[in-house]
Amino acid sequence: MPHERIELNPNIMDGKPVVRGTRVPVELVLRKLGAGMSVEAILADHPRLTHDDILAAQAFAADYLADEDIVYG
Repeated sequence: MPHERIELNPNIMDGKPVVRGTRVPVELVLRKLGAGMSVEAILADHPRLTHDDILAAQAFAADYLADEDIVYG
């Protein structure tokens, strides 16, 4: 599924998925959410992000995981 707000560019953050127009990795957004940080606090830390950017990061991760063949040992 294409994600307009998420960018993968080998010249930005070594090709990690980032929020388009920023150097904020999707992973960082997800880690902050997972640590219990509020959306408002993330937006305060990263003023170039929008609420929709955070939702896009979550959707990107969900789509990525849906396409992965996860093997549990």
